[in-house]
Amino acid sequence: MLKFLSRVRIEFNALDPRTASCMEFLKQCNTSKAKHSNPACQLQVKRRTDDHPPQITVTFLNGVEEVFDATNTPAQTITDMILDKGQFLETEQMFRQAGQPWPIIIPHEEILQPHQPPATKVRFLFWGCG
Repeated sequence: MLKFLSRVRIEFNALDPRTASCMEFLKQCNTSKAKHSNPACQLQVKRRTDDHPPQITVTFLNGVEEVFDATNTPAQTITDMILDKGQFLETEQMFRQAGQPWPIIIPHEEILQPHQPPATKVRFLFWGCG
């Protein structure tokens, strides 16, 4: 998960009963597998003393920042959203590096065409009798 991120900021009040998602997400970020996937990712924890709701802010490698309300969003859902967006960004980067336009625009008439399996070349071999 961290391989797609440059920074993670987790904010919560330790006395707030709504911090479960933040704590679980922090635990996921601190695993050796996560840390090895991107050692350069900055992990910041801000312990608040006010009643601000728990939140997780992530910055993707391309600079896009996303803020998650950790009050009602489970840590696994946040992780899944990060992985989905990260894979999308990875695909976009592959297309751009290959000199292909992004996003891919599929003509409407192609979408409406019925699916046909790829054509295969059939070779017949005849053995002579004689």
